Amino acid sequence: MDGDGLRLNMNGLDYLILALYFVTVLGVGFAARRAIRTSVDFFLSGRSLPAWVTGLAFVSANLGALEIIGMAANGAQYGVMTVHYYWIGAVPAMVFLGIVMMPFYYGSKVRSVPEYLRLRFNRPTHLLNALSFAVAQVLIAGVNLYALALVMQALLGWPLWTAIVVGAAIVLAYITIGGLSGAIYNEVLQFFVILAGLIPVTVIGLVKVGGWNGLMDAVADTKLGEAGLHAWQDTGSTANPLGAHWIGIVFGLGFVLSFGYWTTNFAEVQRALSAKNMSAARRTPIIAAYPKLFIPLVTVIPGLVALVTVKGLGAESGDLQYNNAIPLLMRDLLPNGVLGVAVTGLLASFMAGMAANVSGFNTVFTYDIWQAYIRRDRSDEYYLRVGRWATVAAVVIGIGTAFIAAGFSNIMNYIQALFSVFNAPLFATFIIGMFWKRMTALAGFWSLLLGTLVSLSLYLLYKGGVVDFNSDLEESFWGAGLAFVTAVVVAAIITPLTSPKRDEELRGLVYGMGGVDLKGDVLAGDAVWYRSPVLLGLIAVALAALFYIPVF
Repeated sequence: MDGDGLRLNMNGLDYLILALYFVTVLGVGFAARRAIRTSVDFFLSGRSLPAWVTGLAFVSANLGALEIIGMAANGAQYGVMTVHYYWIGAVPAMVFLGIVMMPFYYGSKVRSVPEYLRLRFNRPTHLLNALSFAVAQVLIAGVNLYALALVMQALLGWPLWTAIVVGAAIVLAYITIGGLSGAIYNEVLQFFVILAGLIPVTVIGLVKVGGWNGLMDAVADTKLGEAGLHAWQDTGSTANPLGAHWIGIVFGLGFVLSFGYWTTNFAEVQRALSAKNMSAARRTPIIAAYPKLFIPLVTVIPGLVALVTVKGLGAESGDLQYNNAIPLLMRDLLPNGVLGVAVTGLLASFMAGMAANVSGFNTVFTYDIWQAYIRRDRSDEYYLRVGRWATVAAVVIGIGTAFIAAGFSNIMNYIQALFSVFNAPLFATFIIGMFWKRMTALAGFWSLLLGTLVSLSLYLLYKGGVVDFNSDLEESFWGAGLAFVTAVVVAAIITPLTSPKRDEELRGLVYGMGGVDLKGDVLAGDAVWYRSPVLLGLIAVALAALFYIPVF
């Protein structure tokens, strides 16, 4: 097969399935609108949702088109090593967030991650994080928007800019109308729609290549070779498809990038903050970890199928870029009807990802920038209006940043670079501040700023050809690690030279200082043993380790 012409052969049934989905999404937005009376209802769903809803929304918010198109691209480009992004690069951090960090977030009643930094450190640290988070969210929203446009281009033959504007308008409609509840309930729906779209691609693809064994034999005959079938083989050096040493994988991806993303990314944490009580908030990311364990089956496997069935995949530009692995498989494998479900699943994934970015942006912009520094002490209705206008602004800026993403042949590489610059130094500042009560406000500000600048500098030096790495992803791993180390060193140097906050100011914000009540709002049903966040978390981490055995 070749990649000439990515246009999908959609018929009336496929378009009907797509139309029904769009009507449902907007209907959910209108239904959610009835519950919005205050800004907390709009931005945090009134802190009223059950754990299974917030848990599925948590994983769905991450399961954007970026994840699906990007991880399938990685599967084709790097082979089985892509599973690291799930089993070491997601699950342990999600469990850590639920068990250790959510009590501080939820217990302190903060409305956002930057607000926690204001309470723990000071206003300059708060403003720096709010601004960097806002920038990161509109850049990532642009990636999701570009990923959608790729699909719409393939589906309808629309020009890129038309697809970008139309896709943005749909997300804008249901978040502006329904707020976070509209986004979250749609994310639960989208989770199932996404799976319904990806499972047929995976199953039909495997059947076509002769099952799992047939796929393994075929991958061994590609340019990846035998190395494309293993997760850890040859990671004692960088002579592997990922071009990464095991230290970079474990420390850069498994610790800094992963923990930095999952524990401090407000677009994710916001879903847990909307839970109805402390137990539900802690279980939210842990419930999400279970589907996350299995998602490589419907992202990495299709990437490998595309590698062996699409001739010429991996071109620098045109239809045969790695980013098009999933659309090419849909074109080549799926009958009408099933094709409609798959396309709907891809569009749903885009919406879930972009909605998470936009709802995170509008909350941080309204509470942490506008209310904190520009217009204080206004009515709740005023901030509700600002939130809706911030939603519009985020989508409009996202349209612009989509064209930045269009310059990358593998959008996952771009997104990892963004995480290494924005999330890694934030995680370092956060984790030290949460566990070391002596850390001062000035140390918090300078560790965050200098960690960010070091990671950004390394990325620019790499892009300018001054510093050399084996791959874009290796640069991201090193950038994240360097940002983390910089933040730790800066905190260690500045803290002894400056005075800390008083103990009473740190209650509920720092580990071991008290002030966090894990049981006060627990409902009778939450006390049963199988709802224990610690037990559920340990099982998820054990499963992640076991899953590595067949592909070691």
